[in-house]
Amino acid sequence: MIPSRRAFLKNGGLALFGLGFGGVPSFIARAANSQKINGLYQKNKVLVCIFQRGAMDGLMAVTPFTDEYLKAARPGLFMTAAKQTTATYTPLIDLDGRFGLHPSMKSFEPLFREKRLAIVHGIGSPNTTRSHFDAQDYMESGTPFNKGTASGWLNRAAGLLGHEGNPFTAVSVTSALPRALYGNFPALAINNLQDFALQTKSSNPTGNSMVSKSFEDLYDQASLGLLKETGKESFDAMKALKKMDTKNYKPANAAVYPNSPLGNSLKQIAQLIKSDLGLEVAFAESGGWDTHFNQGTDNGAFARNVTDLSTAISAFWTDLEQYHDSVTLMTMTEFGRTVKQNGTRGTDHGRASCNFILGNDVNGGLVHGQMLPLSVENLADKRDLAVTTDFRSVFSEVAASHLKIQQTTSLFPDWDGKNIGVMRS
Repeated sequence: MIPSRRAFLKNGGLALFGLGFGGVPSFIARAANSQKINGLYQKNKVLVCIFQRGAMDGLMAVTPFTDEYLKAARPGLFMTAAKQTTATYTPLIDLDGRFGLHPSMKSFEPLFREKRLAIVHGIGSPNTTRSHFDAQDYMESGTPFNKGTASGWLNRAAGLLGHEGNPFTAVSVTSALPRALYGNFPALAINNLQDFALQTKSSNPTGNSMVSKSFEDLYDQASLGLLKETGKESFDAMKALKKMDTKNYKPANAAVYPNSPLGNSLKQIAQLIKSDLGLEVAFAESGGWDTHFNQGTDNGAFARNVTDLSTAISAFWTDLEQYHDSVTLMTMTEFGRTVKQNGTRGTDHGRASCNFILGNDVNGGLVHGQMLPLSVENLADKRDLAVTTDFRSVFSEVAASHLKIQQTTSLFPDWDGKNIGVMRS
């Protein structure tokens, strides 16, 4: 059974709940470890994860452009890094003579050249499901062969940090708490910082209307000793968030976020990091990666998606220049796409894809992983890029290295594989 993500404190007829986020977690009824110095939380290490929902075509994001089998399999989608005057598309960005970055991800190139950005190709789940829902669930739980796992791997990661945490240790900037943050450790989903509010249920005759209360009023009215004594840090932190000028936030270094759900999410995560409220695990998501129809090359649905992904991440990194040593960002997607294009100039559900890891402690400037020539005999089910890197090997290495989590067997039960060297030792 999945633990409840909603906690209620009752004082007579008073029920506390959250609007604009996925429920008030149990931190309200437990003491928070403040970790404060001079009134501010210490600058913790922060892991930011982005889930690309819908299954990104890794073979188009980072193309093995010298592979003749891929060229033959994708006559309408294949792109090359060669600069040809007759080409009808912008060429790929040649990364290493074998792999080319999609031209719409040009903002990633300097990060790759600076060796801050690493790519893992052939990454995926050992579970062969082609169901979006199941594959996402397995990846977020971190147990690809166990449907009944109650917690998500990021919730377990937060719980293994070595302290109880505060309300903003683990935050998802989404409309509902993602599967990756289910669990016993307090986690918060905030759809929009500007709308963040606590309200109380009215005791008027209708019993249904809502009356807004300030944090101060809500705290002062509570007579429960538990709330007074153990909830003070929680309310202090929420009041601090309430005072943030989120509406007029100006990113540093002239960073420009795209006006998209992902861009807005990363901008808000940057604000939380800069506010020193104790954030250590953050989550955002990007949709629209299920490219069955008219996928396009340097124009079209896929190009728009990777433009948004790369520019949002690059803006986030530019904005957080003073925090580069503290922040690592990692993307993930449930599976990849078929090697061969389909009859509607798109690609169908496949197996392996690629992901991106950004940070100062990343072994960047490399395309990690193993990819054999894409001939039929080397493909999974004779149609897909084979999974040669289990996603758990990368996720556990990133978490262990950046967040200093040692109990990786607790983080990913049933996983005892090796790291692939995506993080600097």
